Amino acid sequence: MADLFADDPPPSRTAEPMREDAPLADRLRPRDLSQVIGQEHLTGPEGAIGRMVAAGKLSSMILWGPPGTGKTSIARLLADSVGMRYEAVSAVFTGVADLKKAFAAADKAAEAGQRTLLFVDEIHRFNRAQQDGFLPFVERGTVTLVGATTENPSFALNAALLSRAQVLILERLGHEALGNLLNRAEALEGPLPLTPEARDALVASADGDGRFLLNQAETLYAANIPEPLDPAGLGKFLQRRVAVYDKDRDGHYNLISALHKAVRGSDPQAALYYLARMLTAGEEPRYLARRLVRMAVEDIGLADPNALVQCMAARDTYEFLGSPEGELALAQACLYLATAPKSNAVYKAQKAAWRSAKETGSLMPPANILNAPTKLMKDIGYGSGYTYDHDADEGFSGDNYWPEEMEPQTYYEPVERGFERKVRERIAYWDKLRAERG
Repeated sequence: MADLFADDPPPSRTAEPMREDAPLADRLRPRDLSQVIGQEHLTGPEGAIGRMVAAGKLSSMILWGPPGTGKTSIARLLADSVGMRYEAVSAVFTGVADLKKAFAAADKAAEAGQRTLLFVDEIHRFNRAQQDGFLPFVERGTVTLVGATTENPSFALNAALLSRAQVLILERLGHEALGNLLNRAEALEGPLPLTPEARDALVASADGDGRFLLNQAETLYAANIPEPLDPAGLGKFLQRRVAVYDKDRDGHYNLISALHKAVRGSDPQAALYYLARMLTAGEEPRYLARRLVRMAVEDIGLADPNALVQCMAARDTYEFLGSPEGELALAQACLYLATAPKSNAVYKAQKAAWRSAKETGSLMPPANILNAPTKLMKDIGYGSGYTYDHDADEGFSGDNYWPEEMEPQTYYEPVERGFERKVRERIAYWDKLRAERG
């Protein structure tokens, strides 16, 4: 195991001096969790990781997120944060024999009173049988498993493993977070040979991947470029798509705002124009695919549920075909959104429900709708009096599902457009039955 993973850091790695010839991304690796950029929702005091570290005890977890968002860094820092032994394997290079050695080493460490954090990169690449092999060691606490994956765990990991690990979602790094990462690079290496516009274009071209951004920056530093590059020069130098907006450095933000407003305003011609402006300027198509998905759920929602389906299909089509063929799918999704009936009822309902959930805290649901898997739960009334809706007249019991201390709320109010017109009729009918049976 030691030979196979010789590059893996020991438990005290974050305290060791960094080699001067190490890659820039490695030299800028955070030394504690507070330095992790863009994942404060997890690493902050109120985040799941922050709370575990404060308590001094980790549970097994799956870190799910795009490339270059800090999964490996977080795993390395977690072990140091709670004084655990750190061992790392990659599903790309590791076989069953290597895993057995890792578990044996963890068992030996446990006998000496040392807990082991086992980091498994690309955990989704293990097959179902191999994933099952982790279960006994996780269950008896031989290792605390931290798996990293770019794939949806619901599909990539088996249910038994998921039931023993908390899934934590890492967010794609935003423009500000990537800019801060470049600031750290420039504090170490000096200013990049880029104009302000080209620097923004470099950040945009990273598409949320911090590792990619730092690798590109290192390429620029190594080239000893005499004069700062503009966006066009940067694209030519890197031989990859970078956004080149002719008129102002805020073109990226202005045009995506214009595209969103044109879709919301049901102007398919203008929406297609702004999509074309961004694509021909060199904007990353995956970024536009994500924004179209956002428009589908924010501005259309259940007025046309197929809007989201169209956008996800366009995303998948682009990944399958690439540019330029795949961009036709983005155009189709854009036109579908612009011509679809509009509703922000789901968007408003989500905000209202989230606000209400925070305000009401931990109110218990009524006892009759709670499951009663034990005799004690049955004895105290769990499940007592529950009406199975399928057995009720018209498949509707009219029961109250709200906590006793809380009045029923109305978060979702469908509009009189598109499919939501039918949804509105259904809700009104159920409200009428509920009042009659109340």
